[in-house]
Amino acid sequence: MPDQPKENIFLFVPNLIGYGRIILALVAFYYMPYDPVIGSICYITSGMLDAVDGYAARALNQSSRVGAMLDQLTDRVGTCGLLMVLCMLYPRWAIVFQVSTALDITSHWIHFYSSTSLLKSASHKTVDYGSSILKLYYTSRPLLFFMCMGNETCYTMLYLCYFTPGPFLFPFLEVGLFDLLFFVSLPVAIAKAFCSWLQLKGAMCAIADVDVEERKQLKNN
Repeated sequence: MPDQPKENIFLFVPNLIGYGRIILALVAFYYMPYDPVIGSICYITSGMLDAVDGYAARALNQSSRVGAMLDQLTDRVGTCGLLMVLCMLYPRWAIVFQVSTALDITSHWIHFYSSTSLLKSASHKTVDYGSSILKLYYTSRPLLFFMCMGNETCYTMLYLCYFTPGPFLFPFLEVGLFDLLFFVSLPVAIAKAFCSWLQLKGAMCAIADVDVEERKQLKNN
């Protein structure tokens, strides 16, 4: 019986979508400092494709560790790139964006490492530690989508507000659409930052537990 051809994981449909997301993000980063139209369209499109690649992976049975890592990296690079632009546009608030960047990267990286490498979970979205809030955050797809969407909306609207407040849908309020969406999504972004802190704390405790267990085994031997 002839050997079946080896699958090329890098050419899986969800991974191809991931490459497209990276290209769109790079184009967005180039235009963002001076062209909010092209910059925001490319960035938002890249973010929306995040839901598409996950759906494609499940529908085509093409889930892979490469895809999971690519998805995580693309999400982090996209958000961090936007936060860097916000540091340029709002230098007085740079420390806020820098802390947000650090928290986002560290919490997701440590969580990914602990869940997939140490705890041997099939997915980084499987949570075996931490608070009930964090478990709900990862087990409820609608909640996870809402939190991620709200977080991205907050930063994107803040970016657009630098150039224009947006159309005035309610003239008597004297608040533009972009301003309104920013203030509405701000609590969601704060809540997501809190979840990132819980994620960081839980993952660190899980890694420490592994250390303790390994040291016990060494002493017993």
